Amino acid sequence: MNKDTMFKTFLMYILIFVFIFLSFTMYKNIDTHQNGNVSYYTYSNLVNDIKTNNNEKIKSISIKTSEDINDKGSAIIYFNDGSKKNIAIPSISAFMEILHYSDSMYLVDTYQPAKPSLFSSTYLPFIIIIITVVLIIFIVSQQVKGNGGGGSRVLSFGKNKAKVLTEGQKTASFKDVAGLKEEKHDLEEVVDFLKDPKKYKDIGARIPKGILLVGPPGTGKTLLARAIAGEAGVQFFSISGSDFVEMFVGVGASRVRDMFEEAKKNKPCLIFIDEIDAVGRRRGSGLGGGHDEREQTLNQLLVEMDGFSTNENIIIIAATNRVDILDPALLRPGRFDRQIYVGAPDVKGREEILNVHAKSKKLDENVNLEEVAKTTSGFTGAQLENLLNEAAIISARKGKQEISMEEIRKAFIKVGVGTEKKSRIISHEERAITAYHEAGHAIVTEMLPLMDAVHIISIIPTGGAGGYTMHLPVDKGYFSKNYLTQEIMVLFGGRIAEEIIFNDITTGASSDIERASKIARGMVTKYGMSSLGPIEFIDEEISPNLASSIDEEIKAIISSCYDKAKQILQDNLQYLHSTANLLLEKEKITGDEFRALFPEKFFPEKKLPTYPEKVEDLKEEPENKEA
Repeated sequence: MNKDTMFKTFLMYILIFVFIFLSFTMYKNIDTHQNGNVSYYTYSNLVNDIKTNNNEKIKSISIKTSEDINDKGSAIIYFNDGSKKNIAIPSISAFMEILHYSDSMYLVDTYQPAKPSLFSSTYLPFIIIIITVVLIIFIVSQQVKGNGGGGSRVLSFGKNKAKVLTEGQKTASFKDVAGLKEEKHDLEEVVDFLKDPKKYKDIGARIPKGILLVGPPGTGKTLLARAIAGEAGVQFFSISGSDFVEMFVGVGASRVRDMFEEAKKNKPCLIFIDEIDAVGRRRGSGLGGGHDEREQTLNQLLVEMDGFSTNENIIIIAATNRVDILDPALLRPGRFDRQIYVGAPDVKGREEILNVHAKSKKLDENVNLEEVAKTTSGFTGAQLENLLNEAAIISARKGKQEISMEEIRKAFIKVGVGTEKKSRIISHEERAITAYHEAGHAIVTEMLPLMDAVHIISIIPTGGAGGYTMHLPVDKGYFSKNYLTQEIMVLFGGRIAEEIIFNDITTGASSDIERASKIARGMVTKYGMSSLGPIEFIDEEISPNLASSIDEEIKAIISSCYDKAKQILQDNLQYLHSTANLLLEKEKITGDEFRALFPEKFFPEKKLPTYPEKVEDLKEEPENKEA
């Protein structure tokens, strides 16, 4: 808690205490002269006691008179039991006559209260009011100055929430972006234009008004935007798509207008909108039709990007991983002129990314980042950074000063599969089922030439699984029909091994069945790899008869793959036993230990891509190379 917050909290407590004290004082003033059993004693009771000479009850009477009030006053009645009561007197003169003609002997006195001073009666109320107003203004002004305060939210409801990065805050540059050479090249044009716009305008070129970065999460879209901020040397406004949208209609549109007005004052400048799909979703899909808040905000964004007003030297960069749901008007030339796909890096890109993240890590001499890059096919930049971070955590927990390949391999298993639960107690029967299950996966994998080589086999419970068979993945741009059918065969290898050995099946293959069914359905409905022909079938447009045909095709693919995988395991039953026995003995084995159980050249040769000895050996082709 900072000093301003502590001061505001302390001031709030003081105000609350004053309010409680004043309330208590008012309450005491109302009933300050009553106690005992005389709460309901009234003026009528008093007159009746005086006329009946009730000396045993009343001890004395003190009458208060006032010159400002015509014949009205009050009296304090003191009772013999020690209690007292303050009673309003409607007519002092009439009350004095009653006392005069009564035979009761009371001690009666009269007094006139002192008149309040001019200060307390005139100036003090105004001073209290002024102090109260000053305190309220001070609290509100402090809230407005603070970010995120209640007053700030009220007074700047329609203001944009974009963060302006100054030169000192621009911490990234293109040197920090690895594995995205072509993507950086496209964005370097934008930076060059902002630095020297005359070069482009003289030749009649128009720089793109908007650039959309598209790709899976963790591939470096936001990092590219940060790098542009560090390279451009101009004002950089950063905002999230969700910061525009509020529950009140019109607020988002107001924030868009305010953001562009601010950008016009600081042009040339860049505006980065992260997760633009939060505001750029296709119109007509909201609950409020064309009048809901999100669509109003989108309409205003479309007008600002390419309406009647010209916003020269203002370039918008946006990022999303859901380009399929964006409104077509947002993607047309003149708004987002250029789309840059930022995908998972290849082996060269992965090694470059690992080298960047390794600069802040203490690596052992035996660490080979080239080998790590080859074994992390499909990893994004964020996953590679997480891999090295997990390895560093494991090393620090062990008390080591440097990260070795052993920690990186353990981190690879933890990131790719999950944490191993070595302390979990399982029965011998479950261990045997798991061992044969994983052995079935491994043998079918090695017997199929298109499948990736087995890397590690384990029957140690990991995550939600009883064990795992990890492959050594390679980069693939697309998948053939033969590859997909072989993948289905591998997925069924574990279930088939259970069926052959134990003459029973378990629920352990549920995820395998789910993945196999999804692949088979994609082959029929999306990739055109069935007898129904090269047609894409959309669920909403499939008739009942066609749905039945699709199900038959899926079932045929699954049955064919199941039978082929079963034949492989039946032909290699002795190796299924030997692999399972080795797993029961060691719990975890490497791919080389597994393959050592088989005769030399027993498995078909894997069709694996070849990699250069070093990343530098991958020479870039000249950009102007003639065909």
